[in-house]
Amino acid sequence: MGQVKTATGTFRVEIEGPADAPALMLSNSLGTELHMWEPQMPELTKRFRVVRYDTRGHGGSVADAGPYSIASLGRDALAIMDALGLSKVNWLGLSMGGMIGQWLLVNAPERIERAVLANTSSHIPDPRAYNTRVLTVKREGMAAVAQTVVDRWFTPEFQQRDPAAVERITAMLRATPAQGYAAACAAVRDMDQRETVRAARRPTLVIAGSRDPATPPHLGKGIADSIPGAKYVELEAAHLSNVERPAEFTAAVLHFLTDTK
Repeated sequence: MGQVKTATGTFRVEIEGPADAPALMLSNSLGTELHMWEPQMPELTKRFRVVRYDTRGHGGSVADAGPYSIASLGRDALAIMDALGLSKVNWLGLSMGGMIGQWLLVNAPERIERAVLANTSSHIPDPRAYNTRVLTVKREGMAAVAQTVVDRWFTPEFQQRDPAAVERITAMLRATPAQGYAAACAAVRDMDQRETVRAARRPTLVIAGSRDPATPPHLGKGIADSIPGAKYVELEAAHLSNVERPAEFTAAVLHFLTDTK
């Protein structure tokens, strides 16, 4: 679809799948863009009208210097829905996308049918790594943090097993605008939704990676425990579980989103 102008900025958006199918909005992780979801697209587009977008500061979307907050990124998502005439969507967000999803569940529950929050957290227990990353990126650019970030995204075994997939994602990281990445890093660092997320009432699935050093399983479990009736799935993966365990990830998402019980 290309660029969509909204009340809060201009965003790159791609829409695929049957026009009459339920809408499913996908929200990328910090340092990637909408093509991070390629492993899921063949199956998701059979059942859903899939709306992918680049979060502010990433890919082909507006990348101003900020400051950003998870709330402002949530308002961006609502503005995209409004621009596309979507009154309600299912939500699938990973990492930062899951943080935005938590905000939407509490602040715009009438716009969310069901939500999948993957490899994410309601807060960052230790902000020091994010402080270092922001300073490094501002001084030296994205290449300076690439390997450190990738080592948190994928297990060593996966990096050896599928270097092409790792390089595809790493290229997204390197191409992320430095000022947008730094502003998004600060938004993630400063977020604390541990109390507010308890007000969420929409059906929710939390997916965690058993070997995720960025958002360890106990943080995902904490979200699931905070939302009444939320379901929890743990995969043998690091942070980008949708890339490292694509079949299992997609199956868990589809089972949850299409369950009629």
